[in-house]
Amino acid sequence: MSAPRVVLVGPMGAGKTTVATLLAGRWGVAVRDTDHDVEATAGREISEIFVDDGEAAFRELERAAVATALAEHDGVLALGGGAVLDPATRELLAGHTVVFLSVGLSDAVKRVGLGVGRPLLLGNVRARIKALLDERTPVYEQVATHTVSTDARSPEDVADEIDALLEAAQR
Repeated sequence: MSAPRVVLVGPMGAGKTTVATLLAGRWGVAVRDTDHDVEATAGREISEIFVDDGEAAFRELERAAVATALAEHDGVLALGGGAVLDPATRELLAGHTVVFLSVGLSDAVKRVGLGVGRPLLLGNVRARIKALLDERTPVYEQVATHTVSTDARSPEDVADEIDALLEAAQR
């Protein structure tokens, strides 16, 4: 059975996909993003799935995508921001090296912008991001092996810290 070298979790705007791509390049392994897997399986963008089928249908596709990726991917894996809300997903993450990329409200709002294409951000973007951070941060912390702050840092700097954490953990 293979397992991802590292699983990145965190809210939208934390830089999961960017940092995952950097780490995979450094380590010479594949990168996988479960949001992209869901879109490939459904043949539609996540925003379309939310509008056409609802959040519950998206979460079901996401749960399956995460389970498949955890079972077969041995590179760097980035999960969608809400994937950890599912209890079955949290159980599957046990035993994996999980890094929570934390981001404060100010940085998250700057990075996400007006939330175009992000169905959970319809309405007041800042208020919605704050609510999501408040709701999800304890869950991210629960599943995380390590927490790395991304506030006011470059993706390269964040990748450096993750690299150092994982190297130290292997000693």
